[in-house]
Amino acid sequence: MHLSQVDLNLFVVLEAIYREGNLTRAGQQLNLTQPAISHALKRLRDLLQDPLFVRQGPHMVPTPFTRNMIDQVRRALQILEVNLSQSRNFVPEHTRRNFHLSLWEYGEALILPPLLLRLTDAAPGMSITTSQVKRRDLESELASGSVDLAIDIPMPMSDRIRHKWLLNEAFVVITRKGHPAIKDKLDLDTYLAQRHIQVSSRRHGPSLIDVELSRRGLRRQVFLRSQHNLTACIVVSKTDMLLTLPERHAQLLNTVLVNHVYPFPLEAPRLEAHLYWHESVENDPASRWLREEIEKVLAPESRATPVRRKPANKPRQANSTVDSLRPRA
Repeated sequence: MHLSQVDLNLFVVLEAIYREGNLTRAGQQLNLTQPAISHALKRLRDLLQDPLFVRQGPHMVPTPFTRNMIDQVRRALQILEVNLSQSRNFVPEHTRRNFHLSLWEYGEALILPPLLLRLTDAAPGMSITTSQVKRRDLESELASGSVDLAIDIPMPMSDRIRHKWLLNEAFVVITRKGHPAIKDKLDLDTYLAQRHIQVSSRRHGPSLIDVELSRRGLRRQVFLRSQHNLTACIVVSKTDMLLTLPERHAQLLNTVLVNHVYPFPLEAPRLEAHLYWHESVENDPASRWLREEIEKVLAPESRATPVRRKPANKPRQANSTVDSLRPRA
């Protein structure tokens, strides 16, 4: 099979069906009718001599053939999209792209509210999907295009992954108001004598705080290991347990639960986080614009300030990637 025989638009449909797992949702993402999506899938099945997807109820489950090639398809489409984007001016209010961000709980709470406020005005057609990718898989997910941007702790990456510092934040300790062991200030002896909550998505392993305490020959008693900081804060408000977490996260959670916040009673490492992206989208105007918006929402003077877009004078440009799939009059 020669490349000249292949309609590259069919692979746009393939990726959308793989991502959405449903023909109707794939059509909605591409602004195509379900018959047009079904027709494109049939053409691709005939071309590749494979079912590509098997229907299970409302879901379209990829075959092994599809799973084996999806990363290469995504990478090729991403390269084409970047090159097309570079050849025309990027207009935020006209884009309809979906960006997949890898964030952990605190990253979502800190970034998403002000970011979505800005996008509502500046790029109303842009949508965001979040998940938490395992750190060992992050580089491959960024390389394949399954994840567009990631915010996580500093970690070793190859030269193909670009990164930029975003956060450097102190830790604080949350307790319930009226804690019987704590008066005006929280000292180290009192801190170590209490029961603690550790928040982690992992089943085992020490936190940054526990590593620092161990380095100094100290140890705290972790009585509860929880997945979510909000749950941990609710437990704190009802018990005498303590929770150690980044300062701005404590402030965010305390808008709902009025606990007491104390400085961490020891000079400890600060929470650092970087923004990561693959070299293939380094010069992609849409990706670069979103990276800049994320940086802005983390700047104290720009927090929660929406960007007001100018009225559009021109109609939205057609999406040439999928235009050839639309029914013609």
